[in-house]
This record gives sequence, C-alpha cells and structure tokens, in this order.
Amino acid sequence: MQHSVIVVSDQEDAEFENALGKGLDEFNRQMAGLNDRCPLCVMVKDPESGATLGGIVGRTSLGLAFLDLFHLPESLRGSGLGTRILAAFEAEARKRGCISAVLYTISFQAPGFYEKNGWLRFGEVASAQEGISRIFMSKTL
Repeated sequence: MQHSVIVVSDQEDAEFENALGKGLDEFNRQMAGLNDRCPLCVMVKDPESGATLGGIVGRTSLGLAFLDLFHLPESLRGSGLGTRILAAFEAEARKRGCISAVLYTISFQAPGFYEKNGWLRFGEVASAQEGISRIFMSKTL
C-alpha cells in the first residue's frame, strides 16, 4: 500500500476547495440525510459603474448561517449601510430556515458593531500579537 503525500501550500486552489466541498457534502448527506450548503452573498454595488464596493460573503448549512467575510470601504461606514447589509444577510438566512448565525471578528475590527446588532460573544482566542484576539459571536435568528 502506498503512503499518501501531504502537500502544504500558501496558494489558493479552487479545484482543491471544490474537492473538499464535494467530500464534505457527501459525508453530510450520509450522516444528516441532506446537504443544504449554499452560498449567501450580500453585495453593495456602485450604481453608476456596477463595481462591487463591499458586502458579505457567507453560507448556510443545516439551519446555521456562517458569516465569513464582511467589508465596507471607509467612505461607506457610519451611514447605516452596514446594518442594512447585515439585516439582509440575516433575513435571507431566516428565509432559508436558519435558526442561528455565527461569525468571528478581530478585536480591532467590529465586535461593537455586531453587538449593537444583537450578536453575542461566546468565545475569544488571543493571537500571537499582544492585545489582538479573535472574537467568536452568534445570534439567534
């Protein structure tokens, strides 16, 4: 029997990610009887150029919404737009049958913003950088 080869890389690989996703989808289907993993993106577009300015990238699966990335340029912050984008993400997750949502943010990013919008901290992990930590949050939808 041959030994498997382990390769460590710092390069994104869509084919690799797709292979992992397919494997997990099949495993989830076997264990849970379904696989309902689906991307959930909320985009902010420039009305004139159509260029993407910011938004949320996440996904839903088995009744849980995962908020993976959320970014708005500085010029769009503080206007209430972030709250509207987050509300759209949560509304779509509810529409898909999700009962909870999870995310992590970094201590210098936006924990206060999420708390203002009803998210609760459930964990924190310090980083190697003094004073910086990952903050894990959830919200019942």
